[in-house]
Amino acid sequence: MGEAITTPAAQIHVPVMRDRIIDLLSPALAAPGSIHVDGTLGMGGHTEAVLEACPNSRVIGIDRDPSALAIASERLARFGERFTPVEAVYDELPEVLEGLGIRRIQSMLLDLGLSSLQIDRRERGFAYSVDAPLDMRMDGKQPLTAAEVVNTYEPRDLLRILRVYGEERFADRIVRRIVAEREIEPFDRSARLVQVISDSIPMAARKTGGHPAKRTFQALRIEVNAELDALEGVLPAAMDALDIGGRLAVLAYHSLEDRMVKNLFRNGSSDTAPRNLPVVPESMQPQFKLLTRGAEKPDAEEVETNPRAASARLRVAERIRRAA
Repeated sequence: MGEAITTPAAQIHVPVMRDRIIDLLSPALAAPGSIHVDGTLGMGGHTEAVLEACPNSRVIGIDRDPSALAIASERLARFGERFTPVEAVYDELPEVLEGLGIRRIQSMLLDLGLSSLQIDRRERGFAYSVDAPLDMRMDGKQPLTAAEVVNTYEPRDLLRILRVYGEERFADRIVRRIVAEREIEPFDRSARLVQVISDSIPMAARKTGGHPAKRTFQALRIEVNAELDALEGVLPAAMDALDIGGRLAVLAYHSLEDRMVKNLFRNGSSDTAPRNLPVVPESMQPQFKLLTRGAEKPDAEEVETNPRAASARLRVAERIRRAA
């Protein structure tokens, strides 16, 4: 989803780490009828690259945002039946595949960054650089908004969210200010919240680490959209759905996401035999191998042309066997 763009499909810029992702996934999509799942379709940039580079493949594109699905469907209409859009959250992968009669897939991509469609539309409230309603919902039909979190959550819950999801070291100061300010008047727009956050952080700290509101807004977005719960659900489901030789690529943008991917990939690529066992039985051998050494980052040229790619971390694993 991490695409640098603002408007119509034809003007969409190159998606994050597009060429590297194609290099790593295309070997799994060589056979006729190969199925790739784009679990974070966004405006379809990665999917377009897959369909162009892998002519034998078809793509299932999943997104919870109807606006993104509409734009992507228009952009990808030229591929006809090779592209199937599905409105869903990516942790609904098993239900999506079952509904389409698909048992195994050959590759899957999860780009966990916000798409530019979400960032650039001010009314969504994701951006801290412009004043907008405190919404932050990826799916406008879901009930919970950022305003409700900020105005109604208990202080201890706000503190937990900012510390865990935002890794905000000044979380206690920010929460105290938010609670005091919401007693005067509830928050309904982003500019006031940004000001309160900035005022809560010591002057010296505001000069480093990016925008003062960055970590708090990240935390609120994760809470509103239950992002880590969804990721925790989709990762094992995606790995289970992969055929032998199938590959899963994940683009993460903050340490919480990347740590979850790293740990699951590490476990999948390790055997389960006791340390002193002289021979590892087939049933205990690793089911996956890692195709990236650690987390790969975009090169300097890409970051220069698309600053939103700067924090991206790519990990890819391939299924090499299936437990008996």
